[in-house]
Amino acid sequence: MTITRLNPDGLHKTPGYSHITVVEAGRTAFLAGQCPLDVTGTLVGEGDLDAQVDQVVANALTALAAVNARPEQVVRSVIYVVSQGTNMPGGVWQRLLESPLAPAFTTASTLLGVAQLGFTGQLVELDLTAALGA
Repeated sequence: MTITRLNPDGLHKTPGYSHITVVEAGRTAFLAGQCPLDVTGTLVGEGDLDAQVDQVVANALTALAAVNARPEQVVRSVIYVVSQGTNMPGGVWQRLLESPLAPAFTTASTLLGVAQLGFTGQLVELDLTAALGA
């Protein structure tokens, strides 16, 4: 399996992600949006964005491991952050880059500020796609 990440001339510099990710692989895993819920389904970190990001990272790592994938095999990420005109999305991006999941964010990534997510009190959600190879 080959994963190529590109930042072509003529496009703006990025804070770590790649504009284009090309995968030559036989299998792909699409992870459901990972939420800040523990194994019992309880929201972690009510009102605490950092705690919620940490739980989302832990859940994403567990989901990747279930398909024998590593963060380096992530080829697309979409990060949703509840944002009311604050700098919260940028802070989430930085925390993700400092996490064990950081290699996942060198690929094609999108960071979105949204008004609301699915669970009451939820502040962040992470959607990942990973290339698994043949």
